[in-house]
Amino acid sequence: MTKEQYITLNRASGPNSSTKTEPFVKVIAAVATLGGLLFGYDTGVISGALLFMGDELHLTPFTTGLVTSSLLFGAAFGALFSGLFANAAGRQKIIIILAMVFAIGAIGTALAPNVEWMIFFRLILGVAVGGASATVPVYIAEIAPANRRGQLVTLQELMIVSGQLLAYISNAGFNAAWGGGETWRWMLALATVPAVLLWFGMMFMPDTPGWYAMQGRLAQARRVLERTRAREDVDWEMEEIEETLAEEKDRGKVGLRDLAKPWLLKLFFIGVGIAVIQQTSGVNTIMYYAPTMLKAVGMSTNAALFATIANGVVSVLMACVGIWLLGKIGRRTMTLVGQFGCTFSLLFIAAVSFFMPETVHGEVDALRGYLVLFGMLMFLSFQQAFLSPATWLLLSEIFPTRLRGVFMGSAIFAMWIANFMISLAFPMLLASVGLSGTFLSFALIGILSGAFVIRCVPETRNRSLEQIEHFLHDWLSDDSEERRSPAAAKRQAASH
Repeated sequence: MTKEQYITLNRASGPNSSTKTEPFVKVIAAVATLGGLLFGYDTGVISGALLFMGDELHLTPFTTGLVTSSLLFGAAFGALFSGLFANAAGRQKIIIILAMVFAIGAIGTALAPNVEWMIFFRLILGVAVGGASATVPVYIAEIAPANRRGQLVTLQELMIVSGQLLAYISNAGFNAAWGGGETWRWMLALATVPAVLLWFGMMFMPDTPGWYAMQGRLAQARRVLERTRAREDVDWEMEEIEETLAEEKDRGKVGLRDLAKPWLLKLFFIGVGIAVIQQTSGVNTIMYYAPTMLKAVGMSTNAALFATIANGVVSVLMACVGIWLLGKIGRRTMTLVGQFGCTFSLLFIAAVSFFMPETVHGEVDALRGYLVLFGMLMFLSFQQAFLSPATWLLLSEIFPTRLRGVFMGSAIFAMWIANFMISLAFPMLLASVGLSGTFLSFALIGILSGAFVIRCVPETRNRSLEQIEHFLHDWLSDDSEERRSPAAAKRQAASH
């Protein structure tokens, strides 16, 4: 193929295609991202349920922490195990299994007779949450056409924050309807509804073209492409998939031992770094502990609970903005804006809590509390519109086809372990150095994370998954300092 033919083809199809998304792709994304809705609901619902289950389960401060954080610990291993089995079982089958685990975990926590069973079923639920966080973005990235991959993958992020908002609203709704008592059991049981819908829906969904091709089932891969791509894109993408798999076959069977290859080892650590910096921004301390922080800076209980719903609303709105932005600007740019925007917001919260007095004329200063709330909302705007969408999308794109499941699972394992450790440490940080010192610590980490983004995060926009794999192989295999710079790599790609 001549250079002119290649340019003409690329304008008509693939990453630069102007064709509309096939309706079946939208159906697949809507069904699969129910996993994200469950992810968000199950991580958010516990904040309200804890208010009512304490007396019945005889919770102490220590067991309250275990009930909350056990899901995060289970999620780390769910991400790891789902990644290990994704290549063998297929992305679609993994999601079906996870839907059943979601239902078991939801029913188990709702019926738990004591704290030991509650912690056990929260761990089970965590396995499903972690597995969904690692598998759903990969599934959508591989099933989506290249020119719509960004928007479709970040539907996962929108569904996560929508699930959290649904949890906050349902907590308030159940409490308003039935008050205390065993209301918490209904809060937890509600998660079985989307779990059943996810299981039923995924039974009728195909696996991805890349996975079918990887198993040697090329006819099925083509059939999926014919249902999910414009007619003119099918041959182009099928050829790319076959060429990439042929190259990988020539390199030999791919496995974890391939981490000995320098470019794959570098890529693995870049992926882990991208996953971890999303957590070191401190986002989940705000999502989990917002009422505690707002009460600490002078808000009443009712005002603090209302503000938590406001956090959820802003997260959903900004996730929608993020989906729109991904069609306009690059992933690397979004990560940079999000990282430094979050860091500025953390510095703002630290400055307000440090410089403004807690009381004015002997009374609690309400302005201080609302300025901290403003800082939280500003933080969530940068996090949900820029950093989180770019994070999930980059992780679903940058890993090679045969290692995508394992590498994605490992990166999300690291993300959940970081989440677990930060959430566990936050109350102790708050008690020892106060709100200002805690958020200053997160801001300093944010500056280091920004340096990592500048140095290591690549630009993947307007490339198919196969093109991304070739680009990263060439970039990370070159020992030149100039070529290792993502900005230099971007300039070089633009010049061709």
